[in-house]
Amino acid sequence: QGFMDHHDDILSYLNKKGVSVIFLFRRNTLRRLISVLANNYDRDAKQLNGTHKSHVHSEEEAEILAKFKPELDVSTLVSNIRDVEKYMGDCLDSFNTTRRMILYYEDIIRNRNALFQVQEFLGVPVRKLVSRQVKIHTRPLPDLVRNWEDVNSRLNGTEYARFLDGADYVK
Repeated sequence: QGFMDHHDDILSYLNKKGVSVIFLFRRNTLRRLISVLANNYDRDAKQLNGTHKSHVHSEEEAEILAKFKPELDVSTLVSNIRDVEKYMGDCLDSFNTTRRMILYYEDIIRNRNALFQVQEFLGVPVRKLVSRQVKIHTRPLPDLVRNWEDVNSRLNGTEYARFLDGADYVK
């Protein structure tokens, strides 16, 4: 938070200290928006015993959080996606003088070697990494949004229609 608001100071610090940066993005910006809305909802609703969790370690907890289906505002959907993609580009442009790696969430899920590449980038011994985290939103996109038909209609025929098929993510 505030990353781009203070990017000159942050960039100066990173370069002075020789810090390497890993940018973690999603290829499917629609999935990102859904995830952010679900996370924001839980921040207020605190569905797990009155506690907000953005990451869980059991199928049961994941299922509880996955029950929430946000309704996307289709009147601002295209501009929201455009803004997120512009922000990602601005981040990369602003930090183009620092040592960095771009990593996509979907690649971590699909490609077991992605985390080996991260470790190599960081210059640490490469080993198999294991997470106890359980993915929350595993269903197809139409099952994640309350107003899927509206979302589908709004994005079809736009440059963002590629986000609709869910082919970017396979568990």
